[in-house]
Amino acid sequence: MTLAQDATTQIPAFCDGIQYFGDPWPEFEQLGQAPAVDAATGKLRDPGSRVAAYQTLLYADALRYLTLQMTASKASGHPGGFASQAEAYAALVYLGHKNIPTEVGHHAPGFYAAMFLDGSLAGMGIHTVTDLRARFREREGLLGHLSGYIPGLLAPAGPLGQGQHFAMAGALLYPDRLFPVTIGDGGLGEPYVMSSMIHFHTAFPQRTNFLPVLVWNGYSQEHHSMVSAMSNTQMVDYWRGNGFEEVVLVDAKDFDDADQPGSYVDSTQFSLEGRIRFARTVLTEMERAIRSAMSGQLTVFILKQLKGAGVHAKGSKSHNLYGHHTLDNPDIVAALRARALAPAAWALVRQNCERAAGGPAATVAVTESIRPLPELGSLTVTEFPLGDKQVSTTAIGAMVVQVGQKDPDFLVANADGNEASGIANINQGLKVIHPTVDPLYNQQPQGQVYEPLSEDACAGLTAGLALLGGRSLWCSYESFAINGLPIWQTVTQAMAELRRPTPSLIALYTAGALEQGRNGWTHQRPEIEAYLAAMIRNGNVFPLFPPDANCAQAAYEWALGTFNKGIPIIASKTPLPIRTSLQQARQAVEQGYTLLQQLPGSKTVVFAVVGDMILLPVFEAAEQLSAQGIGSRIVSVVNPRRLYRPEDVAWSTCAQPDGKFLTDAEFADGFAGDVLIGVTGGASLMLEPLMLRYTGPRDFLTWKRGETTATPAELMTFNGLTVEAFVQRARQLLG
Repeated sequence: MTLAQDATTQIPAFCDGIQYFGDPWPEFEQLGQAPAVDAATGKLRDPGSRVAAYQTLLYADALRYLTLQMTASKASGHPGGFASQAEAYAALVYLGHKNIPTEVGHHAPGFYAAMFLDGSLAGMGIHTVTDLRARFREREGLLGHLSGYIPGLLAPAGPLGQGQHFAMAGALLYPDRLFPVTIGDGGLGEPYVMSSMIHFHTAFPQRTNFLPVLVWNGYSQEHHSMVSAMSNTQMVDYWRGNGFEEVVLVDAKDFDDADQPGSYVDSTQFSLEGRIRFARTVLTEMERAIRSAMSGQLTVFILKQLKGAGVHAKGSKSHNLYGHHTLDNPDIVAALRARALAPAAWALVRQNCERAAGGPAATVAVTESIRPLPELGSLTVTEFPLGDKQVSTTAIGAMVVQVGQKDPDFLVANADGNEASGIANINQGLKVIHPTVDPLYNQQPQGQVYEPLSEDACAGLTAGLALLGGRSLWCSYESFAINGLPIWQTVTQAMAELRRPTPSLIALYTAGALEQGRNGWTHQRPEIEAYLAAMIRNGNVFPLFPPDANCAQAAYEWALGTFNKGIPIIASKTPLPIRTSLQQARQAVEQGYTLLQQLPGSKTVVFAVVGDMILLPVFEAAEQLSAQGIGSRIVSVVNPRRLYRPEDVAWSTCAQPDGKFLTDAEFADGFAGDVLIGVTGGASLMLEPLMLRYTGPRDFLTWKRGETTATPAELMTFNGLTVEAFVQRARQLLG
């Protein structure tokens, strides 16, 4: 074994920066002379052969080595989890599959190692191991968790319980491809993982081309995993009991010839012969699992191997590096020396990785090209007459049906049911996906409406579809959408980094707090608006608040024409007056606001209103002020993002940047008056741009908290959102 600087000139250029090289493995002259991956097919010629197993092991150890050296170069990051699955990941790649998302953000360094070895990271200027080390955990580099920025990687990975959504979305959009997704046994404790896959399989039984790969290593981040005490039989029964027809389990313990204690063992401690037998079984069983998944069987592959296999520590102690885990740390040095490969082995691994699946992931992964979309053309939009009462959500629903009819891959999801949100027309036009045919409930197996009773499952699948290039719509009650927001936020943030345009992630949040009097505070939770308002500053998030059904249609129409954005539309399911023409509505969405009413008087009170139902007492307050000789302007804030100053928002750093903001002159013209009162039936943070830009006397009357009431008016009274309060505060501000 030699230090890199003492090695010979035969070292491949990409290996510059490798700390240690090892001697060639035994039998390398026989088993390592030619790549086992066929250049024409992009997969192993004979997965059951000794040469295939041998070269797969070389790849697995190369992944382990790079993962550990990369993380130790910054004394930071997570090497242990990926190390325990290295043989499974290597098998997938060498069997020709590179569309691999993960549920485990902590496996990021291993995924970066894989992208480096097949050349994908060259797209971001990472050509050598020196570059790899320098760019790890640095801005515009290889972040600690997967993001949307890294070439070749399908999806971001942060909070646990998300990755399977990306695999299932891929299975829907690309039925001829396999989408394996690695899942940690720590993450398996999240309720979303299994429940979302089972509902998906019930809705789409023919789409089994996603393959969960359970990394069963006995530990989570800081302790034993909650499934670590299960026997193999219990684990198999668990998956079978949840509807998986084929459960393929490979237990490293069955190949242990090093007499390791416990149920979880490290295969890198086996003899070479034991390692080859283990790798051969992983390959042949993985191939069996792939065939099963691609032929209509719901399948899972489980690799049982000790966390930290082949790196500096075992169990949860391998999970995270700390400040003392530098490249000089004895444990790190010993692990790197043990995994060190000869230069010829590195060259062989690089050749196999470049050939696998037809080329680098950065060129062959489905997310690396723009997915063609059916043209929508001009959608029919109904212009309702001023003063008419219409349900905004129903008006949007009619447009949603048209989108589904023109785009067969379009999907709508709703956990609480579309009928409850005033959009039964979506179910009638697109049908609820269900194995039981029932016309009364608009159910049939072939539909485009996905209704699991889980906000995470709804948000997850629709977010995954948008990220992977499809159109989708997530519908939710405003109060419950918070339960699906983590993955919506994750994907929206990733879209800000993507190197390609993809349809915006559109949501429709209905049944606002003010509508939910009789349901009580459990249904009156507009705090999601504060979360979304904070996200506006990301630069690609545009919450829309149409005041009526005409503007609601304009909002959805605008959202459909955008890319790489997160666009939640907050609209009422209650019939409310039409206050805008269609032309005015379209202008309002684009410029951020619209003037709904102006009454003359000695002084002018500007009511800047976010929302629709809350306009009812505002209009009445304007009439009372008019009777007292005080004028008013009622301005509907439809697109708050447009009202910020450019420097408030990180718009210029976003993919598909949108730099449209009101100038100071435009803002002054739109909100000119003697005093300003901001009003919303939701979170006050949506009025932040008015707080920042309006310099005259002002106040903001907003939501406080929920309570059980019989009517929306009572709920407004409880929150101080009354005609009397508006009039009194206006007079006080006017002096």
